[in-house]
Amino acid sequence: MPSATFHFLDRLNDFLPRDLRGQAIPVAFRGRQSVKHLAESLGAPHPEIGRVEINGADGDLSAITRDGDRVTLHPAPDTCPFDPPRFLLDCHLGRLASHLRMLGFDCLYRNDYTDDELAAILEADERILLTRDRRLLMRKSVRYGYCLRSVNSRQQLLEVVRRFDLAGRVTPFQRCPRCNHPLEAVEKSAVMDRLEPLTRKYFDEFHLCPACGQIYWKGSHYEQMTRLLEEIAGNLKPFEHGFYGMHGETRNFCNFPWNSV
Repeated sequence: MPSATFHFLDRLNDFLPRDLRGQAIPVAFRGRQSVKHLAESLGAPHPEIGRVEINGADGDLSAITRDGDRVTLHPAPDTCPFDPPRFLLDCHLGRLASHLRMLGFDCLYRNDYTDDELAAILEADERILLTRDRRLLMRKSVRYGYCLRSVNSRQQLLEVVRRFDLAGRVTPFQRCPRCNHPLEAVEKSAVMDRLEPLTRKYFDEFHLCPACGQIYWKGSHYEQMTRLLEEIAGNLKPFEHGFYGMHGETRNFCNFPWNSV
């Protein structure tokens, strides 16, 4: 039976069994099998893979594997494939969706998306899929995506910022954390009847989401969010091996950038 040797570099080892990490892996196969198919059979989703080397020369995931091939797979580079970034999140990532929207990023999310619906969205709209389901990432319709390693939404936020080099693209307080629609400045008089007495007294600048009607103002949550933005760069460290890490804990984290009603 023909066989090839696969070598996964850096964070691609996260997808392998512990006893196979960091070493050349012999893979036996039958018939015509692409590099993509064999790599995914070992657990690595194709959107996570960047440069492909076959016998020391540049190749690609669609190449048909031949007997004796030596395949080296590099992780996808830490860049965003398009500008502005646009994300699609699976139904388990609601808190992460809110966090990314707070930073100004376009994030489609619903808590009842099916896998087929996610695939259909990606076929119609170029977006980056964020999920913890590696099988979902292996679908043919997924061109760009990332498998989150952490289950903690704060750490997930830092993973995404690091993976797609988003620190310089943050535009906070521009997008509704609840529904993703861009916010609009609104006169205080237009929302006065919806404000609590102390809010009317101490705040004069307001933003309105024209889609869901949510009102935001720069209360205590705004100050907390500002401190969080200052900490993002300090918490991110260069990627070494495995899961993206942080320097210390993120403090003063809030669900919404402003007070809201």
